[in-house]
Amino acid sequence: MTLTNLYEQINKIMNAALFSLGETKISLGSFLKFIVILILFIYISKKASNWTAKKIISKLPLQEGTQYVLKRFSEYTLIIIGVIIAFNSIGIDLRGLTVIFGLLSVGIGFGLQNITSNFISGLILLFEQPIKVGDRVTVGDTEGDVLEINIRSTTIRSLNNISYIVPNTDFISSQVVNWSHEDPKVRIDLDVGVSYNSDLDLVVRSLTEVALENKEVLNHPEPEVLFMEFGDSSWNLRLRVWIVNPKRHYYVRSDLNCAIVHKFRKNNIEIPFPQRDLHVRSPLPVPFSSNISPNKEYN
Repeated sequence: MTLTNLYEQINKIMNAALFSLGETKISLGSFLKFIVILILFIYISKKASNWTAKKIISKLPLQEGTQYVLKRFSEYTLIIIGVIIAFNSIGIDLRGLTVIFGLLSVGIGFGLQNITSNFISGLILLFEQPIKVGDRVTVGDTEGDVLEINIRSTTIRSLNNISYIVPNTDFISSQVVNWSHEDPKVRIDLDVGVSYNSDLDLVVRSLTEVALENKEVLNHPEPEVLFMEFGDSSWNLRLRVWIVNPKRHYYVRSDLNCAIVHKFRKNNIEIPFPQRDLHVRSPLPVPFSSNISPNKEYN
């Protein structure tokens, strides 16, 4: 087989129609051309969005979450442009977006409902921003920071440095705790019991001092000490404080608990052990009748 014949065979294979999309016949060559252009624009969009984020967006006086949205928006814009160019290169006119919606309906019909739902949810997360990159969130039993919001899923880095890939629909359809949403201040409640023999005014003053001596506790709103109830063996009180950084709530709680122990020991305030009263009763005497023989057997 000559080189010319080989070229003709390859050309014949590349131009052979695979399927038709509307009035346009799609050949193997046009399909590969479409894929190459699409991959090229995806690569360019990632590089361009990263460059834009570092050189331009990062220098703007915007929050981290807003900067991330602008970066993603520029990336998706280039990808959409690439899709339009790729379709036009194989002779498909996308005016009116008729073909795009047609392809989406076909995809949904073939079981892509989940992917489409996650894609729409991802757009809602990016533009409505119920969560943003950098937010501290709790999803189910997992608490962590939002690292990325992608088209299909969102990446959360847990406190144990484990990455969780969460479908975007979970943030739209399920309850999510966002510790950082709008006002980042969070309240911490610490419950402590003291002996009934304690000086109540001294206890309240000691707890207030513990809160005011911690640098991470806010002065406004002011710390509060609440008398919650009379317990079985203690007065149960609650120290209520506010902090500005929700990511520090575990550490602040630990620091305050340690400070309460030291402050109570310094002021001779007792944290009682649970008390239980044990009542021991003498056994009742068993009456003995002389008419019953201990060796008598009964049928």
